[in-house]
Amino acid sequence: MVNQNLTATEIGFTHEDFAALLDKYDYHFSPGDVVPGTVFSIEPRGALIDIGAKTAAYIPIQEMSINRVDSPEEVLQSNETREFFILTDENEDGQLTLSIRRIEYMRAWERVRQLQAEDATVRSGVFATNRGGALVRIEGLRGFIPGSHISTRKPKEELVGEELPLKFLEVDEERNRLVLSHRRALVERKMNRLEVGEVVIGTVRGIKPYGAFIDIGGVSGLLHISEISHEHIDTPHSVFNVNDEVKVMIIDLDAERGRISLSTKQLEPEPGDMIKNRDLVYDKAEEMAAKYREQLLAKQQGATAAAASVEVVAEEEIPPAAELEEEIPPAAELEEEIPPAAELEEEIPVVAEIEKEIPAATETEEEIPAAIEE
Repeated sequence: MVNQNLTATEIGFTHEDFAALLDKYDYHFSPGDVVPGTVFSIEPRGALIDIGAKTAAYIPIQEMSINRVDSPEEVLQSNETREFFILTDENEDGQLTLSIRRIEYMRAWERVRQLQAEDATVRSGVFATNRGGALVRIEGLRGFIPGSHISTRKPKEELVGEELPLKFLEVDEERNRLVLSHRRALVERKMNRLEVGEVVIGTVRGIKPYGAFIDIGGVSGLLHISEISHEHIDTPHSVFNVNDEVKVMIIDLDAERGRISLSTKQLEPEPGDMIKNRDLVYDKAEEMAAKYREQLLAKQQGATAAAASVEVVAEEEIPPAAELEEEIPPAAELEEEIPPAAELEEEIPVVAEIEKEIPAATETEEEIPAAIEE
């Protein structure tokens, strides 16, 4: 029969020993760790999660998703096992606070950086507008479209609910800045159907001291003041008015910056025709554009030919390996030109002969009069 009156000393294992053993095998969790956990109780505004700690961890509803959640059941189910982010250290009750939103947030920024590196075009619906532009969501992150990068004739307020193609302008997780461009996405799509030297019809949408902005099929191109005419112009206002319909030629397409450069100067049959006779410029536009394309092609071919001739000349100047080998005398001939060590020694006078040529110190002293005699 077992003696139930044994003392702790006789057993050799106290309550303190048992607590120390528990601490030894207890997991230590730190804020920022990502750990697996199992949902074992869903609360009205959160859930209790078993992650292997002494006390069940808690995840509030606002930390359950990067998007808005109205009830925990939208995200979690009882006995579900998934990853959780440890948001805060233990409180006074020894309970940790968890987050799913932080994990989604980190992965969303990673995905957005990848999309920017690929220069991808994404689509997103506008959910709000403000004084500066429009707000969208990309991978659950809030993004901003500046007003200058919205290419539409609609007022900004009417864009809410509309899906727009977008390109990335800035992705900065540290500053929580995600900036996008609708204009650049449209320009890139439009550029795929445009060519340098092509004549297009557009509408003047804005006039600045440095040029006029022309709408060509939903995208804006710049007609710089220096490209309006061969003759000097003080201001674009002297040539154009807002809403004027114009014929312009594309002289540059910059997809990376989303810019289209236009010209009417290159369409002038005679310098100054854009000022004197604009209708003539428009009538002859296609003809002048064809000449411009021919000149452009000739320049490109000339540059290619010049580059090819430089390569040919460079190849001719370098003799083949066989000729180079002929110019280099074999080692035997080189050895014949170098006199043997014995002959070299004969040419170098011995130390005794050198000493004979140097006058003795006494002879030198006789040639130099003493200072006292002077």
